[in-house]
Amino acid sequence: MERNVSGRRCIERKQLKSNMFMKKWNWMRLRLMPLFAAFLLLLGCTGSKAERKLLKDAASEIYSELEKSAKEASSDPVLDDKSNDGDSYAQDEEKEISPTASSKYDGVEIPVYTKGNLSETIKHRYSYTVSYNHQMKNPNWVAWSITADHASGKVQRTDFWDDDDMPDPKGYLSDYYNSGYDRGHMCPAGDNKWSEKAMEDCFRITNMCPQDGGLNRGMWNSIEQQCRAWAKKYGKVYVVCGPIYLNQQHRKIGKNKVVAPEAFFKVVLCMEGTPKAIGFICRNQSQKGKKKTDFINTIDDVERITGYDFFSKLPDDIEDKVEAHADINEW
Repeated sequence: MERNVSGRRCIERKQLKSNMFMKKWNWMRLRLMPLFAAFLLLLGCTGSKAERKLLKDAASEIYSELEKSAKEASSDPVLDDKSNDGDSYAQDEEKEISPTASSKYDGVEIPVYTKGNLSETIKHRYSYTVSYNHQMKNPNWVAWSITADHASGKVQRTDFWDDDDMPDPKGYLSDYYNSGYDRGHMCPAGDNKWSEKAMEDCFRITNMCPQDGGLNRGMWNSIEQQCRAWAKKYGKVYVVCGPIYLNQQHRKIGKNKVVAPEAFFKVVLCMEGTPKAIGFICRNQSQKGKKKTDFINTIDDVERITGYDFFSKLPDDIEDKVEAHADINEW
């Protein structure tokens, strides 16, 4: 699985590099080529040999500058694979090219399923990774990290959209119409205000589950805000969340029979200072009048209920310690 994710990251990096080169090339072409064409036009219209020679020399100089600029763009370190390590993103002055600063704990948020086979397609998005279940038409889990820099921003919410990149069977926007459920983000819009690309990706329908409106806009939103507050306080946190199916028979919505989960989980890890982790499990119903502390679980408890092994890349002594204990007062 990790090799597949790494390969997708490599492909996405190359696509980003190619897009950047084309953006620079188009910028130069749009600005310099009209001027070059004007010189060529004048060159053909003038009757004086001296003037034609002068304009020809000027045109040659402009063309040389264009070639030089294109060569500089193509040799930009951002476009050089050798300047980047493994799965790290290419570095560039544009903030969107590097979603998060590199860390020795990169990838620690990706969980491992421990209870046999699982329907899944893994997609690495700009700011999160999703494991999508084609039987339930929901994510199995969505995992990402939040840094202090990415915990806020000015990018506005966008429209929900069908995910053509995810193979069928899957859920569609139309399945949610008049269903009685919200399109509940797993990786929330509030965690993606730092980038238009990140915000766009988080509104893919494959980042959604049918979620009770009272929960989505109430307790779940409060937990999401708490995660961003922790990211600002500690610099970085790792988050995984997803649906929980407790019943043998499930309510389904829409033409594609998207399954409405009975509950949702969220686990959070912080490695800054003293390592710590905390879990939350909420029933898929309004939790009005209750406190976040009513939903706290240890990571061990969430693992037992969901079948996932969270934060398995941590050293065993750290993993055992943080997953057995959960106290919001220590955060």
